[in-house]
Formats: sequence, structure tokens, C-alpha cells
Amino acid sequence: MTDTELLEKIERNTSPKTSTQIVVSENSTKIKTTFNPPLEFDRTRKYEMALVNLETYYGFPNIDSSNNIFQYSPGFVEVGRGDRDDGEDASRQRQWVDVLISEGSYDVIDIAETIKIAMKQNGHGDDAVKISANTNTLKSVLEISNNFMVDSLVRNSIVSVLGFAQKIFKGIHESQNVVNILSINSILVNVDVIGGPYVNGRTQNTIYSFFSNV
Repeated sequence: MTDTELLEKIERNTSPKTSTQIVVSENSTKIKTTFNPPLEFDRTRKYEMALVNLETYYGFPNIDSSNNIFQYSPGFVEVGRGDRDDGEDASRQRQWVDVLISEGSYDVIDIAETIKIAMKQNGHGDDAVKISANTNTLKSVLEISNNFMVDSLVRNSIVSVLGFAQKIFKGIHESQNVVNILSINSILVNVDVIGGPYVNGRTQNTIYSFFSNV
């Protein structure tokens, strides 16, 4: 390459480039737009696309119908023996109560407060079952007193979100696993006119990836 050609290349690379700002708006996760008049590009040039800004509202429920049941037992209740009149005493049976938690986005404190309110409304106090987070181990702590018990064997139990195994709990326990409170770990913005990025080892039209900080 001659000095003249090199200088011309430097000039082309450093000269101001033509740019176009594209703004699109939609109320769904898929946005499609038509340009009128159409965008025209010089075929002798190479082009790049960048995401400058993304403004959106979003909500990702981590509690839904698959994990919104909290089952606990406040103790035993007396159960009669039918219509028998032979003078035998009634038997005792453990009472189990289900708390149905509304679908939404919760952290550990929110879950604990919702359960606390429900138990108080059921007439079972508000301090027999305490749920808290251990920020050092990223696990949760379950404190059960006053002969209460918590059953995570029930289908769609919320206790799995708190990191606990399937069993019946009494006393004080730290969860066997870390809290599984996040239902979304990464949000990808895809544009079908670009190429090159790799996601999990496969090419994808991803122009931007970010983690929800809310």
C-alpha cells in the first residue's frame, strides 16, 4: 500500500460517519416496525448497529400457582368418634392449614410477612413461625415454636423457593440449598438484522444482555 493509499484509508476511517437513530415503541416483547420512507444504505460500506438505550417496565413473578402454598400445623384438635355413645374419649389429630400466597414478585422478607399476616388472621398468632434470610450463606432460616410444624411435602409448596428440602419441619432449621428467589437471571435483547454474538455456545441475534437490578 502506497503512502497515498494509506493516507486515504486513514482519512476514511477518521472522517465523521453517517449515523441514523432508530426509535421503536411497542407494548409487547416483540417489536416490529416499517420504515417509511425506507432506509437506504451504501452497499460499498460496512455498517454497525448498537443499542443506545432501552426503557421498559417489567414484572417477573417468582411466586405463582406452581409454588404458592405454605402449609403449617398449629397443633392437635379433638376429633369425635362418629355417633358412638359408648363413652369413649375423642381422638386427637394434627390440624394442617394451607396459606395461599397471591401471585407476584417477592423477596424472603415479603414471603415471611405475608405468611405472618395470614397466620394471625387464622388466629394462630404471628410469631410461632419465623422466616428470615442468612445473607452470609444465601440461605433462609426457619424458626418454628409452640408445637407448630411446617410441611413442605405438600404439592406446590413455597418452601422450595426458600431452599428447603421436602420434609416436615419443627424447631430451627437453615435451608439445605440457597434461596431460589430469582425466576429471571438475564434479559436478552435480540435484533434479527445482526449476527455474530454467541449465547451458550450458539450464535444468536443478541445485541444486548442485562441483569434485572430491581
